[in-house]
Amino acid sequence: MHIEYLDYFYKVATAGSISKVAKNTHISQSALSQQISKLEEILGCKLLDRSNKGVELTEKGMIVLKYADNIVRTYDTMIEHLQSTNENMKNIKIEACWSIATYSLPCVMYIIKDKFSKYNYELNPNESDIIEENVMNNICDLGVIYSKPKNQDLSYYKIGMDKIVLVSSSNYEIPDEIDFKDLIKHPFILLNDKTHVIGAITNKMKDIGLEIKDLEILYNSDSVESVKSSVVNEFGIAFLPYTSIKKELYNEQLKLINIKNYSVEYDMYLIYNKNANNNRALSEFIKYFKKVAKKSLC
Repeated sequence: MHIEYLDYFYKVATAGSISKVAKNTHISQSALSQQISKLEEILGCKLLDRSNKGVELTEKGMIVLKYADNIVRTYDTMIEHLQSTNENMKNIKIEACWSIATYSLPCVMYIIKDKFSKYNYELNPNESDIIEENVMNNICDLGVIYSKPKNQDLSYYKIGMDKIVLVSSSNYEIPDEIDFKDLIKHPFILLNDKTHVIGAITNKMKDIGLEIKDLEILYNSDSVESVKSSVVNEFGIAFLPYTSIKKELYNEQLKLINIKNYSVEYDMYLIYNKNANNNRALSEFIKYFKKVAKKSLC
C-alpha cells in the first residue's frame, strides 16, 4: 500500500472535501478520488460517503482515520532519518503541553542549544495523551507533560512543578482571599483544559454541593492568551497556570486571589521511550535535559 493513499485520505477526511484538498495539493479531483478508491479497494471497505455537500466518514472510515495520521507521521520521521547524511546533525523533536511549551521550556531550550549546538530542534505543543502516543511511536523524541504518564512503557522524570491559580485584573474589585463558593459571585472566563482546570474545579464544586454550570461563565476558550487578555481587561476572573501569568504579575497587570483551603498543583514530567537508552546520542541529550530543566524552567 502506498503511504500517499493514507496521506490523501487523512487530508480529505479532516477537510471534509475532495475538491478543497485537490486544490491545495495541486492535483485533479479525479486523480484524488482514484487514490481514495484504491485505498478502499486495498482495505476492502468503504471509507467515505460522497455527496454534493462533500464527504462524510463511514464507520470503517473513522477507524482508519484514527490511525492514518500517526502512520503517515511515523513514515515521514523514518524518511527524515534515512535522508540524514550528516552524522553531526540530528533533529530533536519535543512535544509539551501548551502552557509548558509556551512559557516554561524556552529558557531550557536556549541553554541546551548552547551545549548541543549541532542539533536542530522542534518544540511543539500538544495534548498529554497524544504526546504519550507520539513518544511511544517515535514521532517525537521527548515529551513534557503534567502528571506521570498513563503508559507504563514510558520512562519519566520530574523536572518541575506548576500550579493552577485564580487571577483577576489588578483593578478588579475582589478580596485578596475568598471562599471557593464565592466564585459564583463573579463573571468567569473558563480555560478549556478538561484535565487540569475544568476537572479540578468540577471536583471541588461537587464537594460543596455546586456544579460548574453554577458559575457565571462568560465564555470558554482553548487559548491561555485569550483568557488572560479578558482578565487583564477586567471582564472577569479565571484559573490559569502560574507559569503563564508570571510576567503580568510582575507588571502588576494581574493579581493572585487566594482561595481558602484550596490549591491545585501539578508536577511536570519529562517522558521518553525506554528504548532511548539504546541511542547513545539521545541518551546523553536526555541526561543533560534533566539536569538543566530542574533549575532553568522559565
